[in-house]
Amino acid sequence: MELTILDYIVFFIFVGGVALFGCSFYFKSKSSASAFTKAEGELPTWVVGMSIFATFVSSISFLGLPGGAYAGNWNQLVFSLSIPFATWLAAKIFIPLYRSMNSVSAYHYLETKFGYWARAYVGVCYLLTQLARIGSILLLLAIPINTMFGWDISTIIIVTGVITLVYSLLGGIAAVVWTDAIQGIILIVGAVVCAALLTFDMPEGPKQLFEIAAEHKKFSLGSFGLSLNQPTFWVVFIYGLFTNLQNYGVDQNYVQRYMTAKTTGEAVKSTLFGGLLYIPVSLVFVYIGTALFSYYTAQPDLLPAGITGDKVFPYFIVHGLPTGLTGLVIASLFSAGMSTIATSINSSATIVLTDFFKKFHKGQSSNRKDMTVLYTTSFLVGAIGIVVGLLMMKVEGVLDAWWKLASIFSGGMLGLFLLGLVCKNVKKTNAVVAVAVGLAVIAWMSFLAPFHTYLTIVFGTSAIFLTGFVLTKLSGLVNKKS
Repeated sequence: MELTILDYIVFFIFVGGVALFGCSFYFKSKSSASAFTKAEGELPTWVVGMSIFATFVSSISFLGLPGGAYAGNWNQLVFSLSIPFATWLAAKIFIPLYRSMNSVSAYHYLETKFGYWARAYVGVCYLLTQLARIGSILLLLAIPINTMFGWDISTIIIVTGVITLVYSLLGGIAAVVWTDAIQGIILIVGAVVCAALLTFDMPEGPKQLFEIAAEHKKFSLGSFGLSLNQPTFWVVFIYGLFTNLQNYGVDQNYVQRYMTAKTTGEAVKSTLFGGLLYIPVSLVFVYIGTALFSYYTAQPDLLPAGITGDKVFPYFIVHGLPTGLTGLVIASLFSAGMSTIATSINSSATIVLTDFFKKFHKGQSSNRKDMTVLYTTSFLVGAIGIVVGLLMMKVEGVLDAWWKLASIFSGGMLGLFLLGLVCKNVKKTNAVVAVAVGLAVIAWMSFLAPFHTYLTIVFGTSAIFLTGFVLTKLSGLVNKKS
């Protein structure tokens, strides 16, 4: 089955509707910088929670999880199992901390512990990460859309980037969060529809699906061995724990959402709801991959030669779904990418305003100047992100490139946060040395180490924290003796 006029109508209505809905928040967001960056802290709990969920899901998850499960097993699901630990720590430690400081910047805390250099360092790392993230998501979204529609990849990158930039720039965080919520719902509906159709469309019924999958050990969570150069259960779980702790604990994308909630209690509820919702949804995604394997194993004539891995799900969306549903699922795939990009644009503009402009701008501050900075930065981040996406078309292995860039640019920021939380008095020089050691470890892990790439964030974070901790304790001993 090919795409029909109805599929195109469903797709364009969704994309156009989301853009117009986001733009409708312009008159509220333009009133003040606070409205643009945290919606005056008045957003409903369920909307913030859905936004946190949608921020976590990207087109990488939408295609990567089914593709990985199709080619392998449920090893990637282990990543989700660490989310309860990360969200619990965020609820107990990080959310109350940020809300008590009443700063929309996630990195204001670092300035109070180590001085402005730490805030600026992490802010720059964050901005570089978001530019790489926007470019990667745009390209990884454009590739399957190109496969489905046949449109030019560079055109898809530019059009997607511009549409998302327009509503995130005009509507501010309120537009981003509300459209995230809608996109999250559409994404879940699309995934559940695909899972149900695959299950009940088997030639011999649902039982056949599970029999084929079990025969090929598709439900395995991976090896429980202790190897550090393979994605074993333990490697993926530890990687997930550190990554999710960084996401929910120190990532501006999430911290900014904590500030949009009405109270600290509502922020905690939103985080637990949005974070824990990802677990069953990720289960649906890996199940889709397994179901696709059984579906095409039972009916091999339906899958053309050369369609493997991440390409199988897009092929099924176009050729295996009923008319109309194809447009809905493509729209849900599109939504996963748009919500991620919009979040990065708004949070980056917020960091530029709070962590740099307000620190260096001399003269009387005004709402007009603040809004000018937010609008200008949003435009520049979106535009540069589009350029990055176009440049990454020349890179082989975009996903691997993104993982390496994210590991390097994140700079072990979680380690610096943990150091500040655990040690009360850390000398500036000790913190600087700790970061330098951490960056060296991250560079080694990214390009030379014989360990799996998942462990980069684990080793980098640990190196910064342990170096700073040991130097602080040694400094304390020296001071006591003297």
